[in-house]
Amino acid sequence: MKKLLLGATALSMVVMSTASMAADKVTLQLKWVTQAQFAGYYVAKDKGFYKDAGLDVTIKAGGPDIAPPQVIAGGGADVIVDWMPSALASREKGVKLVNIAQPFKRSGMMLTCRKETGIKTPADFKGKTLGVWFFGNEYPFLSWMSKLKIGTKGGPDGVTVLKQGFNVDPLLQKQADCVSTMTYNEYWQVIDAGLKPSDLVVFKYEEQGVSTMEDGLYALEGKLKDPAFVEKMGRFVKASMKGWEFARTNPDAAADIVLENDASGAQTQKHQRRMMREINKLTAGGGKLDPADYERTVKTLLSGGSDPVISKAPVGAWTHAVTDKAM
Repeated sequence: MKKLLLGATALSMVVMSTASMAADKVTLQLKWVTQAQFAGYYVAKDKGFYKDAGLDVTIKAGGPDIAPPQVIAGGGADVIVDWMPSALASREKGVKLVNIAQPFKRSGMMLTCRKETGIKTPADFKGKTLGVWFFGNEYPFLSWMSKLKIGTKGGPDGVTVLKQGFNVDPLLQKQADCVSTMTYNEYWQVIDAGLKPSDLVVFKYEEQGVSTMEDGLYALEGKLKDPAFVEKMGRFVKASMKGWEFARTNPDAAADIVLENDASGAQTQKHQRRMMREINKLTAGGGKLDPADYERTVKTLLSGGSDPVISKAPVGAWTHAVTDKAM
């Protein structure tokens, strides 16, 4: 009997070891640093959703010196989080990125202005200085100004563009009349710095008809020709969306999981829990890319002034093959 028990134990250990070895490895490269913007992925890992899907997922945080398209092109990731303008620009330049899922359904991008500047409507931008993010994030802004027929070279009938870093200092120090903000991050940095909502005028890109799709999941076109890779990505997307669903139902718990994974220790519970609630407004209804959202983004990018991010409408830049497997 003792030998039988030992044999059963040994067999069990072999089975467990084999199951562990069988887990498919996936490396995910984030667009930015560890924060609630990526909570769904951290939750999926923490709660075992990836493990249950037979996946061993490594999540790599981003930062100001990390370009996800370059990482995946160099073999450093299987899938990346990126904004569609950046992904489509990279595709046109030879990095054949394909959108395989779209967890973010809505845009969180805004232009936040001091009310004391007299700005009440977009027509009041003329003659003002506006802080704008670059590295592909400027194109919705340029499309908006093109739509308004407002030049971006300064002067009384145009706007002066200030290349804004990833902070709101130009607004706080009155170097700019308006700055770029996200509903879930920089806007609250302005508030935490002492300004009140009543001191501000906010313009959401989505409400101005010039929003583009933000956090989506992208893989390389060549990899997607392999049915096994598509199946693996299907499991990854399904588990990730389960993580996002948990975050919408349990925002505080999800934010706390993010904090546990923040190696920098720079984030605060107050900010991450607040961010999580704002992020949840953007992910509701996300998952499978809506072709209409894609076409709207492409149209916006093609109308981005004299130097658009893409020169022609892309072909093959998205697929439902993965989300069809997942959902």
